[in-house]
Amino acid sequence: MQNQTIHISLPDGRSVALPARATSATLAAEIGPGLARAALAAVVDGEIVDLNRPLSDGATVRLLTDRDPESLGVLRHSAAHVLATAVRELVPGAGIGFGPAIDDGFYYDFDVPEPFTPEQVEAIEKLMAGVVQSDHPFERQVVTKAEARDLFADDPLKLERLAEFDEDEVITVYGDGPFLDLCRGPHIPSTGRLKHFKLLSVAGAYWRGDERRQMLQRIYGTAFFNKKDLRTHLHRLEEAKKRDHRVLGKRLDLFSIQEEVGPGFVLWHPNGGRVRRIIEDFLRETLVEHGYEIVYTPHVASEELYRISGHLDVFADDMFPAMDDDGTRFRMKPMNCPHHFMIYRSQVRSYRDLPLRFAELGTCYRYERSGTLHGMLRVRSFTQDDAHIFIREDQIAEEYNRLLDLGDYLLKVFGYEYRAALSTRPEKAIGDAAVYDAASDRLAEVLRDRGLDYELDEGGGAFYGPKVDILVTDALGREWQGGTFQLDFLMPERFGLEYVGADNHRHRAVVIHRTLLGSMERFIGGLIEHYGGAFPLWLAPVQVRVLPVSEQWAPSARELAAQLEEVGLRVETEERDTLGYRIRAAETQKVPYMGIVGEREAEAGTVSVRMRGAGRKQVNMERGDFVRRLTEEVASRTLGVRE
Repeated sequence: MQNQTIHISLPDGRSVALPARATSATLAAEIGPGLARAALAAVVDGEIVDLNRPLSDGATVRLLTDRDPESLGVLRHSAAHVLATAVRELVPGAGIGFGPAIDDGFYYDFDVPEPFTPEQVEAIEKLMAGVVQSDHPFERQVVTKAEARDLFADDPLKLERLAEFDEDEVITVYGDGPFLDLCRGPHIPSTGRLKHFKLLSVAGAYWRGDERRQMLQRIYGTAFFNKKDLRTHLHRLEEAKKRDHRVLGKRLDLFSIQEEVGPGFVLWHPNGGRVRRIIEDFLRETLVEHGYEIVYTPHVASEELYRISGHLDVFADDMFPAMDDDGTRFRMKPMNCPHHFMIYRSQVRSYRDLPLRFAELGTCYRYERSGTLHGMLRVRSFTQDDAHIFIREDQIAEEYNRLLDLGDYLLKVFGYEYRAALSTRPEKAIGDAAVYDAASDRLAEVLRDRGLDYELDEGGGAFYGPKVDILVTDALGREWQGGTFQLDFLMPERFGLEYVGADNHRHRAVVIHRTLLGSMERFIGGLIEHYGGAFPLWLAPVQVRVLPVSEQWAPSARELAAQLEEVGLRVETEERDTLGYRIRAAETQKVPYMGIVGEREAEAGTVSVRMRGAGRKQVNMERGDFVRRLTEEVASRTLGVRE
């Protein structure tokens, strides 16, 4: 006789007896009516599933409500299906692509005859509200491949996806009211549980990310469990628009990307060039103080170099095509590391030489697909803050501590908070697994000893060794990839990177690939958004704008400008147009300080100082005090303009 009862384990260790074929919804009702109303999905033996999936005897179940972080992804994936339901109502023949939840919302790709207009997006959002009001249950079906082909016979996108499935593969579809889609789930119980959502934008997206395929229309949206969180997110998005480095880059005349030059190639204007030069000079000086040697390598090299390194095998699609010179093929360099390895092996190295640190602000070239390019954040030519550190195996922990110290110092200078992630050995790692795991353990110990908050990315390491990634948080709470410190046991073998040990025998070196800031393009693009274009004084392209009240006081203003320039400050004197217009222009261009000179200031040898962000407030200062104040602020690399 079949067992009529199953036993389910709860996270607190309790066991609950339920009837056979009971679901997580049954379990929630058994525990209490409040949980039955609040439950959205469940984690069953580690997998997130719908509430109506039957449970197996002995399963461990954790019910998810809107208080559980995992629930937000379920809500957003369900919101994507509600979006598709509305689109199919507006455009019945729309082809349905992929519709996942993403970090801050969801999207769905649609194959439609014409791009969606703003009016259509508004109409779709209203139709979504109607789908929510209808409170359609999300219903899961398991179907055969043949049944699925029949269900999606009118949608070529789905038929293409189905052709890739094995005949015996479990195929599931989800329906909510009139809409049916090929989907693994899970979903919230019904569309009525989606309350707070917003469609955000539309963009073109190639089918399956392949620029040779048709262009689909991708609608982005977001969803939250409560109105406050949605409003906060939308406010953050508005702030992000104001801080968009592409908009500010044009307004502040920092950089441009022009069609005649090509997509993904940044032209640094004088203002942006100043910011970059200041950061690069500061970085080089800091690196030399920390025991680095500055090296320079060419932008182009023989393909043979990248054959040795393995880039031609695994990275060729991301490299620009080869150039041929009488049968010798050359490539624009995608990475600096092979070049640094050649410098290392140009002579015999002793154990006494190590650690040996080669640093370069080296320009690299990668063939990023046009659809992925994004201002300065995703480009085809970038200058990498790169270094390769050659060490003995017993120096790993010490060198990582030095790297973390240096990274901490630099990120604090620029005003970033951060955390770390440790990635450990993947399945396809090469070399001795024991050596790899021991290195991972040493890095974990370094992070623990420092008290540094970090997450563990099991199996996420490089195939040649574990790595520590630095994840920075900007002023809007967004997380960016910062520095990365990768431990490499493979390239020393490929390139024969050795040193002579104390025993007078040759030993294999270990290499740390490291960036502290990343590429100048990406770092400065992120910095523009972090500061909202309002660079601290030490980085500002123009630090002071001197403004005579009228032409009569221009000579005195020029004297002040010369006094400021004499101590190395970047100064402009503006005498054109009205004083009010010149003040507004300086505010728009986010100049940190204005020095205003009128009759009183010219006669007394003072200056009226107006600080960025202080509104109409002006402070009268002795000119010598003003110069000292600014030089001290620059020297200390103060982040804000002092009140």
